Amino acid sequence: MYQSQSPRSAARQRRRIERPRRRRGGRLLLGLVLLLAVLGGGHYALWSFLLGRMEQGLDQWTALRRAQGWEIAHAPPRRGGWPFAARLTLADWRIAGPQGLAWQADALDAELRPTALDRLVLRPQGRQALRLGATTLPFTAEDLQATLALSADAPPDRASLDGRGLRLGPADAAVVIDRLSGELATPGPAETGLTLALEGVVLPLQTPLGPRIESATLDAALNGAPPVSGTPAERAARWRDAGGALELRGLTLRWSEIAASAAATFALDANLQPVGAGTLRLANAPRLLDALVQAGMVPQRSAGMARAILPLMQRPDPNGGAPQLEVPVSLENRAISVARLNLGRIPAIEWK
Repeated sequence: MYQSQSPRSAARQRRRIERPRRRRGGRLLLGLVLLLAVLGGGHYALWSFLLGRMEQGLDQWTALRRAQGWEIAHAPPRRGGWPFAARLTLADWRIAGPQGLAWQADALDAELRPTALDRLVLRPQGRQALRLGATTLPFTAEDLQATLALSADAPPDRASLDGRGLRLGPADAAVVIDRLSGELATPGPAETGLTLALEGVVLPLQTPLGPRIESATLDAALNGAPPVSGTPAERAARWRDAGGALELRGLTLRWSEIAASAAATFALDANLQPVGAGTLRLANAPRLLDALVQAGMVPQRSAGMARAILPLMQRPDPNGGAPQLEVPVSLENRAISVARLNLGRIPAIEWK
């Protein structure tokens, strides 16, 4: 005859069953904690290793640039970014080249991520300033970063730049840029390519076409490796004699109702002044002419002659847009001409 267990004996049996389970659960939890500790320690060791390599690379790069005549200064590097990145912060950053080009920032962050060890990200912080010769341009940015492509056996050959909320110039007369992106690449020792795109550029003054430029892009290539030794004039002459040239592959502009594009090739003449030729394409040229007349930049008599000639020079847009004007552009003896009409002279470059 079946006899049921007493409550006391049933409780003892449950404890005998649950006690090994608790021991197994405790061992599993302990193993998990130990595993996390090992992984955390390994991650911290990797973070420290990356920062050590970054500091070593910074010292080597700084020594090389100083040997080439550059001035580089910053506060002692401060480590940070763990656990997601290895970051060095260089406060009071300043770099100045032998050609009078300098850049400074309140701080510069250099960052490597374990998931992307082939990319070094640079983020300047706070107030910044660019100097070219005697001209200094202060600026700030809501966000600005440059990304360098790293290689184990060669210097970086590609860098990208992205920014938003840039303010260039003094606070009461700043040029505002909503978005900026660009890329600098050196596919070969004698070629450097540059692309740049700007969106939402607001000028601090009124112009015939209004203060806002919708967009502007640049695609250019510098052919010929510029020499690194000698005076600026000597380096420029050697670059010219070796066939150096600046190729403007594409320049576009959308400003109010005007759309323009240009392409040209430039070099240096016997006096080390720029010389070149290209083509300018302009959509809605009559609107630009009207704006220049209203601003007093083109006399009424000249405007009347231009209005009579423009229909003969324009051609229909195959996409149904405004008629397009295509004219040759040249730069020679510092004089700019469009369709053989002299528009003025540019200042001379003084090589020192």
